[in-house]
Amino acid sequence: MRQRGNQYREHLTKTAPHVLTFTPEIVVDGRTLDRPVNYALVRIVPPKGTVIDETRRAFVVIDPRAGHGPGIGGFKADSEIGVALKAGHPCYFVGFLPDPVEGQTIEDVAKAEAVFLERVIALHPEADAKPCVIGNCQAGWAVMMLAAMRPELFGSIIIAGAPLSYWAGVHGKNPMRYSGGLLGGSWLTALTSDLGHGKFDGAWLVQNFENQNPANTLWTKQYNLYSKIDTEAPRYLGFEQWWGGHVNLNAEEIQFIVDELFIGNNLAAGRIKTSEGTSIDLRSIRAPIVVFCSEGDNITPPQQALDWILDLYDDVNEIRSHGQTIVYSVHQSVGHLGIFVSAGVARKEHGEFSSNIDLIDALPPGLYEAIFEPRTPETIGGDFVTGDWVMRCEARTLDDIRALGGNDAADDRRFATAARVSENNLALYRTLFQPMVRAFAPQAMANQMQQLHPLRLQYELFSDANPFMRFVSDFAAKARDDRHTVAEDNPFLQLEQLVSKRIVASLDAWRETTEALAEATFLSVYGSPVLQAAVGIDPAYERPARRAGKTELHREVVQARIAELKSQISAGGLRECLARALLYVGTVRGGADERGFAAIRRMRSATDDLPPITLGEFKTLIREQFLMLLIDQDATLQSIPAMLPADLELRQRSLQALREVLTAAGELSDVGEERWRRIVALFGIDDPAIGAQRPKAKLVKAAGG
Repeated sequence: MRQRGNQYREHLTKTAPHVLTFTPEIVVDGRTLDRPVNYALVRIVPPKGTVIDETRRAFVVIDPRAGHGPGIGGFKADSEIGVALKAGHPCYFVGFLPDPVEGQTIEDVAKAEAVFLERVIALHPEADAKPCVIGNCQAGWAVMMLAAMRPELFGSIIIAGAPLSYWAGVHGKNPMRYSGGLLGGSWLTALTSDLGHGKFDGAWLVQNFENQNPANTLWTKQYNLYSKIDTEAPRYLGFEQWWGGHVNLNAEEIQFIVDELFIGNNLAAGRIKTSEGTSIDLRSIRAPIVVFCSEGDNITPPQQALDWILDLYDDVNEIRSHGQTIVYSVHQSVGHLGIFVSAGVARKEHGEFSSNIDLIDALPPGLYEAIFEPRTPETIGGDFVTGDWVMRCEARTLDDIRALGGNDAADDRRFATAARVSENNLALYRTLFQPMVRAFAPQAMANQMQQLHPLRLQYELFSDANPFMRFVSDFAAKARDDRHTVAEDNPFLQLEQLVSKRIVASLDAWRETTEALAEATFLSVYGSPVLQAAVGIDPAYERPARRAGKTELHREVVQARIAELKSQISAGGLRECLARALLYVGTVRGGADERGFAAIRRMRSATDDLPPITLGEFKTLIREQFLMLLIDQDATLQSIPAMLPADLELRQRSLQALREVLTAAGELSDVGEERWRRIVALFGIDDPAIGAQRPKAKLVKAAGG
């Protein structure tokens, strides 16, 4: 702990402290922009021996500014950045300095990140797609906001542990969502910022995280170090360097976050507006969205990560009408921090997302769940799999999201009431108390309060800044020279472990009791019909208050798009026919598999018979043909014979290549075989056993894209 304190003090002296294990090179310094911010874009220098394919899309990892410093996305070799580099992608990282630029806002940060993405796109003109942007935790909603404002900048989006629908959750769990209401709203945020002389100390946000698990904060973390003192120190010190790297936010930034997101829950409802008056509508996003969350995450549970989909859409067809592809994955146990720092998660989920981002990008519009299965020697089509896991995306409906649990209309009215109470209390504070607080909170007082924050003190008091700690260094050296291992059956060791378990159990019981009391208080107070009526919430209102509105303009656009697609049903050639056949037969499986897409990728790089096709062109092809089949399946299929080339041998070779794609993950079902026979007939081929034998390389090339 003495080393931790000294490490903390050394970390504070750095101009741009971070915990990246990779070498960064500054590309754009946000302080030089027209609206300066404390953010920067850096390029990750590939480690020695890592081969980067400059034709592949770049990955841009954006870390959360939620009290901690930057770098958690590249904290280890097995991290989001590490697996993207391993997959051959150029990588960039967006980090930030400890102190914000005076006057910067969340919108300024978003506009700066837009400049960063423009620069990345310009640096990779030969890339096969726009960048894949990863937003962790708080950065997730920031990425989604930017993607709604500037959809043309994104190739794909991965948001991990991001609270997009902050009201959501289930009773008996997820108590953090009640905090705003129990504190009377965001007036306390404004008070804390005023006491900080216009800045909000991120240590308070870290304190909120620690309060969620008192057993770990007060005991387990330290006991784990003590009980494994010979091996645990490096991991402990590495994590604590990030955990103790507190950063500040401007008052305007934190107030926006609390009012608009945490308490107001306005992002999914489309009630956030830019300074130009434009509403931020997440339905404007055009890039595929990957949502990664976990049942074991008590900070951002699956409901908060996914219920924005229910807020925006009535059914899957409405998702398709907006041209959106949403893929989600729910881990069963990993905690909030494990989503970003767990090496196992990085090698599995993040590794598969990075390796198969082209598959996700080419999925037809709709809702999917990513399923991961271990690759074994018995795995069918294992030669198409590059990693240790096989990823497939299975089609889902909104009922699958609802099955995870969530709020009913009564719960939404409670949270809406808490939001109204927060607005009133904030207005009262700003009118009656804020001028006085600001007058009596000079910069010197703000600095002193920051230094005396309990989380900062626990580092300072155990560092060499405390004269009594200087003796510890000598004692530690002597202890290391005279270490003796205790036998596992030592009664004192067993007693120690028993006491530790009892302490953890007691602290867990305390947490469960306080959480149950907090939930009961929130539900009772904000469920009061009298309070709801007093702040203007109609107790008889049955529909969730957070639902995003619909527009007649979108309906008109959809109808125009349907008419356009119908007019193109008979247009195209062999490539369009193969895409229709692939979708018609393949959708019987209810999703897409990376093995089939690997076969398609091999065909896409071919040059024989058909001209090569880029990933973007392939994505457009699949989406348009899928929508045509969705609008009028019979007409789309019946138009195939007239679109085919006259060369019968080419048709046969193409079908044989397509058969390899369709069977890469296993043989077709009975329904699939029936559909396949229909396609063979439409192609004018008499041989019903076509594709029974594995095609040669020449035949695979014939299908082109």
